[in-house]
Amino acid sequence: MYKTRKLTEIAVSVALAAVLSFFAIYKMPQGGSVSLTMIPLIFIAFRRGPLAGIAAGVIYGLINLAIDGVIYHPMSILLDYVLAFGVLGVAGFFPKKVWGIATGTVVGVAGRFISSVISGAVLFASYAPEGQNPWVYSLIYQSTYMVPELIIALVVLIFIALKMPALFDPKKKL
Repeated sequence: MYKTRKLTEIAVSVALAAVLSFFAIYKMPQGGSVSLTMIPLIFIAFRRGPLAGIAAGVIYGLINLAIDGVIYHPMSILLDYVLAFGVLGVAGFFPKKVWGIATGTVVGVAGRFISSVISGAVLFASYAPEGQNPWVYSLIYQSTYMVPELIIALVVLIFIALKMPALFDPKKKL
C-alpha cells in the first residue's frame, strides 16, 4: 500500500502541475511563463524524496512537451522539458525545515534556470538582438519569468512549511 500511495501522490502532483500550467499569470513571447506549476513538483520532492521529485519533474516535462511543447532542436527536448523540470526534484535532498525548504527550492529552480539558459544561448541564439551576446540575452530572458516563479514558489512552500508542516511528512495522509 505504501508504494501505491507514493505513486498516487506523484501522479497527483504531476496532474496538478499540468493543470496549473494552463493558468499562467504571464506568458513570455518565446516560451516560458509565470505560473504555479513548479510548486507541486517541488512539494513532492520534499514529501517523498529526491527520486520521486525527479521522476515527477521528468514525467511532467514529457507531458508538458506533449500538450504544449515545441521542438526546435532535439536537444530542446532534454534541456527545455526533461532536465529543466526533472532537476526540480533535487530540492528533496534538503531537510524539511523552513531553511531547507527555502534552500532546496532555490537550488531546484536554479537548476531549471541553468538548463533554460543553456538552451536559450545554444539553441535559440538567433533570437538575441543583433550584436547582443546570446548568453546575456538568455540570462535576461529566463530571469524575467523564472525569478517571479521562484518567489511565488518560495512564498507558497514556506507558508505550507510554517502553517501545515505535517503535509511534508509522507506518513501522514494528505
